Amino acid sequence: MADIVIPQIGESITEVTLTQWLVEDGSYVNEGDLLCEIESDKATLEMPSENSGVIKIMAEEGSELEIGVKIGEIDIHAKPVDKPKEESKKESEDSESFSGPRAEESSPKDKPYPSPAASKIMREKGLDPSEVNGSGKDGRITKGDALSTPASSKEAQKEDKAEEQTVNSQSFGPSRGVKKEKMTRLRKTIAKVLVDAKNTTAMLTTFNEVDMHPVMELRKKYKEPFKDKHNIGLGFMSFFTKASTMALKMYPGVNGQIEGDNLIYHDYADVGIAVSTPKGLVVPVVRNAESLSFAFIEKKIMELALKARDGKITLEEMRGGTFTITNGGIFGSMLSTPIINLPQSAILGMHNIVQRPVAINGQVVIRPIMYIALSYDHRIVDGRESVGFLKTVKELIEDPHRMLLDV
Repeated sequence: MADIVIPQIGESITEVTLTQWLVEDGSYVNEGDLLCEIESDKATLEMPSENSGVIKIMAEEGSELEIGVKIGEIDIHAKPVDKPKEESKKESEDSESFSGPRAEESSPKDKPYPSPAASKIMREKGLDPSEVNGSGKDGRITKGDALSTPASSKEAQKEDKAEEQTVNSQSFGPSRGVKKEKMTRLRKTIAKVLVDAKNTTAMLTTFNEVDMHPVMELRKKYKEPFKDKHNIGLGFMSFFTKASTMALKMYPGVNGQIEGDNLIYHDYADVGIAVSTPKGLVVPVVRNAESLSFAFIEKKIMELALKARDGKITLEEMRGGTFTITNGGIFGSMLSTPIINLPQSAILGMHNIVQRPVAINGQVVIRPIMYIALSYDHRIVDGRESVGFLKTVKELIEDPHRMLLDV
């Protein structure tokens, strides 16, 4: 027997929550198959199997477990269990009825096969492997493939019927239902960090407005050539990241932090990008953003955002940021006061772009305007620095060629 134990996933993490088993008790798993999801204070991680064999589950979903605790075992001497003839015959008939006349059109080797995590999702969605395009090695269906494929028509009809029944049951009077669910470990951590930031810092917010017309014109002109050359879109986030790193060099306090009785200043900019996921807000970090090109920044942000959304972000990828950018504009926010991401001293908030009348050279014209906000810790950042930082970001965005010339 090979024990399955909760691995060491971070220096400060001593306990995790087992949120979901991705395989069934008694099933055969291969080395590398994903067994379960565990949630720490900072992220949700997937545990792969280190061995092949039949699994015995020994911990329930929702259990809070210490690092090193045994949660199951694998019989490495067991062989894959052959399916009963009747079941195999039924699967064969189902496969034939779905895929077409005969097996000569596609050999078993060509048929897609799902990972254990994907299998569970496909069962819940009522999907057949033939309905899912596998993007893994040798066409294997991954968890992401299963998540991105719509539920089968039968399953969708069931959901529609259930929804219709719910609506009908509520049509006789107003609902007064109450739903109670336990906070996830990640949500509890987010809540604690936000409250700590409010209670332990002298947080203030300063605002400014940015005319996005120059950047939008630049994007419009070079959007297609940029994508053709770098295979990535040119978004606003790379402009604001680059502008922020240049402003941080001019105002190092905004890129600093307090450690006991000491002030810590960084000569590099590890920029955290706030990403909203189904399980909560996470902040992956773009390392040394001050030395990266626009294309590399865009690629890194896209890579980290996708990993965060799919629950595959690692603790190392979220550790040690020196400054954070959050974009509430993607949700339609016009203005906000973002909360500092401790132990950092400041956070930049972007918002939605709205056509507004502004005065330019004595003339009233309509321009795409974004409000930006900088929340900062007044213990380390003075008003002059905070206003100067935000004004510098504004000037760089309104004259983006300066970022290319570093002036």
